Amino acid sequence: MDRLRAMEVFAQVAEARSFSAAAQTLGLSNTAVSKQVMMLEDSLGVRLLNRTTRRVNLTEVGRAYLTRAREILADVDELEISAADLHASPRGLLRINAPVSFGSLHIAPAVSDFLEIYPDLEVDLSITDRFVDVIEDRLDVAIRGRTTPEDSSLIGKKIAPERFALCASPAYLAERGAPTHPDDLAGHTCFAYAQTDTWRFTREGAEIAIPVKGRFRSNNGEALRAAVRHGQGIAVLPTFLVGGDLQSGRLKPLLPDCRIAEAGLYAIYPHRRLLSAKVRVFIDFLVARFNPTPDWDRNVP
Repeated sequence: MDRLRAMEVFAQVAEARSFSAAAQTLGLSNTAVSKQVMMLEDSLGVRLLNRTTRRVNLTEVGRAYLTRAREILADVDELEISAADLHASPRGLLRINAPVSFGSLHIAPAVSDFLEIYPDLEVDLSITDRFVDVIEDRLDVAIRGRTTPEDSSLIGKKIAPERFALCASPAYLAERGAPTHPDDLAGHTCFAYAQTDTWRFTREGAEIAIPVKGRFRSNNGEALRAAVRHGQGIAVLPTFLVGGDLQSGRLKPLLPDCRIAEAGLYAIYPHRRLLSAKVRVFIDFLVARFNPTPDWDRNVP
């Protein structure tokens, strides 16, 4: 008996709740389908299906077996696809999602370079700060910051460090002076992300929490960056956003003896034992491009 073939036939019968419907889908005779299921039950020593004249129902054992059979059959299909991918150039459509600021500044240019390397690939890049469901939205990869996925059906691969800088423009500092201790921020105009009311620093091993107040909040980092560059206040911003400003001197880093906890930028993708070639090469490309020290963090004072 071909065990995999028998499992495939059984799964089709279980899903169709009918031997004749399964036979039609599989292109087999009713007798052949019935024989495959009976041989599978005999080999297992259990009844998987209860048969009546009108329909077929799963037994309790059959329901459990169907769940594992589907997983095994999916793994076999994936193994065959992956084996073919190892000998073929990555091809097809790659669906990617990224947040607005990081996606526009860094993922979009990376995709352009990536497509030059892999001419048989197409990319559909969606850029949004709203939550996306990787499975429901049929994405191959989603770029997310600060967290690994809690959903066990997803895997997160760190593609870059996410560092932060407390910074202000030279014009603001000339007018208001530079803080020398986190407590000094109480006398400054501080801009924060929406829903953020506290900045946290580590100084000489001690954690310090500073309430944030200011006339401007935004859920977009580029909006905060624009306000800071215009000399209107101080902000904690990711270096992927302000690294170039810090390198050029357009913005100045503050409180050099204080540390802001780092996070990470992750490529999130559906959990599979074997990755398709297109997803694997894209994630490897991002890791090589951004790790361990991305361009925006080089020569940052």
